[in-house]
Amino acid sequence: MTGIRELAEHLDISIGTVSRALNGKPDVNDETRRRVLEAAEKLGYVANQAGRSLRKGATGIIGFMMQTGHDITGQGDTFFMRVFDGMQTVLARHKLDLVALLCSSEEDPDAYLKRIVARGFADGIILSATRYQDPRFELLHKTKIPFITLGRSQTDVGQPWYDLDFEGMAEDAIERLVARGHTRIAISRPHGDINLGHVFEDHCRVVLARHGLELDPAHVYRSGPNEPGGYHVAQQVMKSRDRPSAIILLNEATVVGFYRGLQEVGLKPGKDIAVIGQYSPQAQFLNPVLTCFRPDLRALGIALAESLLATMPDFAHHYPDAVRRRLWPMILIEGESD
Repeated sequence: MTGIRELAEHLDISIGTVSRALNGKPDVNDETRRRVLEAAEKLGYVANQAGRSLRKGATGIIGFMMQTGHDITGQGDTFFMRVFDGMQTVLARHKLDLVALLCSSEEDPDAYLKRIVARGFADGIILSATRYQDPRFELLHKTKIPFITLGRSQTDVGQPWYDLDFEGMAEDAIERLVARGHTRIAISRPHGDINLGHVFEDHCRVVLARHGLELDPAHVYRSGPNEPGGYHVAQQVMKSRDRPSAIILLNEATVVGFYRGLQEVGLKPGKDIAVIGQYSPQAQFLNPVLTCFRPDLRALGIALAESLLATMPDFAHHYPDAVRRRLWPMILIEGESD
């Protein structure tokens, strides 16, 4: 691999002259520029991006912070991979790279982000697994690092955000179940203080109240965002004294585990208990076919990247019409499970 030093030695001219010729500076005569460009092509010159980034005061990296206890365990190979694909499609246009910043479930996410910020690791940050109160927002705002959040929070510093429309999911699912005669409706939501759980539960209560119904606290099942979590929810439902007649599973990965838990005791979704969930690629193999909500995750990734770049001075002019904040729609796919 030929670098700028080898190129300069081959041409017997200074590194500075070679650099200015390669970067199109006007103080290099046409003949020298021609020689440099021809030699660069012939010798396979490759620019030292690390050095270039250092000179520009930039890393060329966009970091996506993920908490492994909330993200990777439940959805990493499906949900986030589709979002990442859309994001990198946009970032590649500008020779930027997307890097996952993996915070262990055993580490404080605020301390982890402080360490990343102190190292100057990334030019921009995407935060996921947003909490009801989230100090990370204030940290990035104070340090003036461009960032966007995949999820909302009661902490709000004016940053752009995108979030799945969990209110819309609650609205459509509850209305659908009530129309089918269900009055004992249960929900699942994540453990901990993840904000989407608050948003979803609160709106379920609002829609139920509209019909003179309440969400029984015993019918709010907290679970891990994975198949074992769904299996555990099924076990809890079976133990319930006043078993719900319907359930809405918030996390896509819990559905498979929930189906398995029902099948082990001889119960069938759609017959013994109505089930509505969020789409996953595995859902197409479930029997009966799951009634579910499906977002376009690749398009969400594209929108996230464009909205983030619109806040960064070097790229903002490319995305003058980028939407700063949006609830991302989820389409209802009718199945046979409800």
